[in-house]
Amino acid sequence: MLSAREVRSLLSKLCIDLGFCLSADSQAHLEESPPSDIAGFTEAVFRAEGLDPSTADRQLYRQVRAVVADAFGRRSV
Repeated sequence: MLSAREVRSLLSKLCIDLGFCLSADSQAHLEESPPSDIAGFTEAVFRAEGLDPSTADRQLYRQVRAVVADAFGRRSV
């Protein structure tokens, strides 16, 4: 599971690179209780942004998932 610091870093990257700038409440929730896997975290980000991950643009979904996967990959190193 990602630490609060790692979640902050990931959310900052998603905001800067892809425009997924979550509300302070959503950020705090993810920092306190981050999903433990890539798919769950990606879905949580889309839902926090008010989007349904199952109907989101596939290219955008893949881009967000890649950033999340990178963060989880760095965690396992």
